[in-house]
Amino acid sequence: MIEITGLSFSYHDSLQALRDIHLTVQTGERLALVGPNGAGKSTLLLHLNGSLRGTGRIVIDGLELNDKNLPAIRAKVGMVFQTPDDQLFSATVFDDVAFGPVYQGMAGDVVNKRVNEALDHVGMANARMRAPYHLSLGEKKRVSLATVLSMQPEILALDEPTSCLDPKGKRELIELIMIMPQTMVIATHDMRLAKVLCPRLVVMDAGCILFDGETKQVAEDHSLLKKLGCDWFV
Repeated sequence: MIEITGLSFSYHDSLQALRDIHLTVQTGERLALVGPNGAGKSTLLLHLNGSLRGTGRIVIDGLELNDKNLPAIRAKVGMVFQTPDDQLFSATVFDDVAFGPVYQGMAGDVVNKRVNEALDHVGMANARMRAPYHLSLGEKKRVSLATVLSMQPEILALDEPTSCLDPKGKRELIELIMIMPQTMVIATHDMRLAKVLCPRLVVMDAGCILFDGETKQVAEDHSLLKKLGCDWFV
């Protein structure tokens, strides 16, 4: 589903955020990206739908990431940002969730169906006409996810989905994500999420991949954790 070959990227201040990344993700796989702040996790996610463009080659479901294929790839890859307020900007929850289908020119009845299904899926059907800024953080996270699900993507790129949530909110969001069928790449510091949701784990630091293997292997190998600088993995 995702093939990345030789991906490198530098920001305008010359900071090299990604260094020769090679990564393949199979259809239906759930992959956790972990590492310290500044490791390159979010930067890598933003390359999956072309929000950032570095050097190297990215193929999404058989489509090479280029200007011609960009609209089709963005329809396949749903990006959920760490901060819901970066994703919610409309007067009502309905308008936010409907934005993608409306932008794609779908008919009104199709838009309504997509919105209803997405909100039902995240348990926010009763919030259709509420203002997003009146929602709790956990509710905003759910609605942000619904804005992506309304586009029916094949891939979910989730950036710190459980950050700043209380234990109950984290548990509920993990349970929600667990039943979703999409291929997922999840950048996270939440090791419970990684262990529960993602059989495979990639450790990043300074724009490089240090480890790519079974999450269980990393979680149970304390010497490997120390070697990878992941003593914080609990």
